[in-house]
Amino acid sequence: MLEAYRLGGSLYVPVTHKDCLSIANGRKWPELRSVIFCTEDAVAAEALGPALDNLRHFLDKMRPSSETLRFVRVRNPEILGWLLDLPGIDKLDGFVLPKLDMSNIDAYMDQLGGSRRRYHCMPTLETRDVFDPARMTELRDYIIERGYQDQILALRIGGNDLLALLGIRRPRDRTLYRTPLGLTIANLVTVFKPHGFQLTAPVLEHIDCPEILEEELGEDLAHGLCGKTAIHPDQLPLIDSRFRVSPSDLEAAQRILDDDRAVFKFGGSMCELATHSAWAEHIVGRAAMGR
Repeated sequence: MLEAYRLGGSLYVPVTHKDCLSIANGRKWPELRSVIFCTEDAVAAEALGPALDNLRHFLDKMRPSSETLRFVRVRNPEILGWLLDLPGIDKLDGFVLPKLDMSNIDAYMDQLGGSRRRYHCMPTLETRDVFDPARMTELRDYIIERGYQDQILALRIGGNDLLALLGIRRPRDRTLYRTPLGLTIANLVTVFKPHGFQLTAPVLEHIDCPEILEEELGEDLAHGLCGKTAIHPDQLPLIDSRFRVSPSDLEAAQRILDDDRAVFKFGGSMCELATHSAWAEHIVGRAAMGR
């Protein structure tokens, strides 16, 4: 689903934030490609009531549409049901579904399937099951069998929650791929992507480590991920620039699709229609979307 590449850097914003409305309406950070207003981990339990009141208030005053993709990260299936009944909820593009696994997927997806409009959803993979490829395969097959895949814009990899299950906080001097999650991310890619799912990359919570962010973005791209969570607007320009299709990749992709030779050399690399055409179609499609 190439549309997932519109996400770019997805900025998490607690629904308690004083600027939620101006962010949602594109006045603050107008270049923001996607925003996720969070009712879950970013909101303390005792602050949930006022947070939901704030969400109700700014939904009412949000513009009907925006260049920024707008999502709400729900806290649980009950909060999703409450949100779906709110006036103005149809101004959102969709919902992020935390800690999705076989125990709660129907509770989430049945509500979305029965809603008045079709919302995108982004389930977050961040439970113990993520470490078990067999459980992820079971989840993938269930999603396909139930017809849920069409509503899933992308699967989000919840890096910090997964590290928390291991009792680890990511170091400041290395990318996530040099922790135990490197293998986990690779497994998720090979389980889900061959079946048409897109996955987004976890956040880097160390805001003052741009060199690590740049290195990690290279790994994200090498793993075929389609966007990355950001927790600070300073991270967005680098994320968005790295996910933009480079002129050299676009030219290579166009030559692969247009050349009538089965194999040829371009830019110091072998280009082969049989093995590289899927990549080339993907690159040309992303470039057409402005990515």
